[in-house]
Amino acid sequence: MAEKIARKGQGVRRAAAARSRANTARKAKAKTTGFMDAAVAVLPFTEEQLHRVFLAIILGGVVALAWFVASLAGVPALAQAQIASVASDAGFEVRRVTVTGVKRMNELKVYERALGERDRPMPLVDLAALRQEMLELPWVADARVSRQLPETLRIDIVERVPVAVLKKPGRLVLIDNTGHELEPIKPANAKGMLQVSGPGAAKQVAALGKLLDTAPAIKPQVAAAEWIGNRRWNLTFKTDQVLALPHGEDESAGALVAFARLDGVNRLLGGKVATFDMRVPERIYMRVPGRTGDVSLDTKGGE
Repeated sequence: MAEKIARKGQGVRRAAAARSRANTARKAKAKTTGFMDAAVAVLPFTEEQLHRVFLAIILGGVVALAWFVASLAGVPALAQAQIASVASDAGFEVRRVTVTGVKRMNELKVYERALGERDRPMPLVDLAALRQEMLELPWVADARVSRQLPETLRIDIVERVPVAVLKKPGRLVLIDNTGHELEPIKPANAKGMLQVSGPGAAKQVAALGKLLDTAPAIKPQVAAAEWIGNRRWNLTFKTDQVLALPHGEDESAGALVAFARLDGVNRLLGGKVATFDMRVPERIYMRVPGRTGDVSLDTKGGE
């Protein structure tokens, strides 16, 4: 009987020890869970974003393994196909396209080219080729194409800026400061924009802008500019009066500044003079309709 009582006591102690260990494990688990929850709360990510990060890490490991195995077998094309298949199965394929930076151009032109990538596994998207397609669009000066995992293709567009309207036979075309043609424009929509004309005028637009900047008071009054003989400009003002400038960058700039000074003193624009000719250094010849001969002035103030 005494031996039996001793064994029973030992069983009770074992049970108590087991319960103690279980309680200790539960407390440790609770502390660990609480610590992990607190750590996750501190991180600047949502639970969904963390899941995506872990998924990307797992996918990266699988892709690396697939590439390694296929490379050992000497079949890199098979490796690429395997990677694409794994990525697609994991949800890493193009399902959305976002476009930013478009202000003036037709945004649909960008989507038309980008939507060809829909449902394509992300590793198979040729970002460089797609960027080159974007650069072929007349309005696009630059473009950046990137992946936003797991399913978004992002396209950032840098547009060209129209600075003038090029007058061509039978039509008007918007151009930027390099003379690059953007798109045709209707005459009604071209009102208020600087119009340029003449053979080679488009390539001279940047130089024309620099020239007009030398006379800020006159610049807003210029409605059109004709490039003459591939060497000089005739400016037409909003008053329909014409100013003939000499050839040469410095000469034309000096003449325009002198004209601005004379206009400030004598109010030439809006008067009876139809044409101002400043091709002769330091002289301005003025033609008045109905009068015989031209009136001339020394641009420095004399007759």
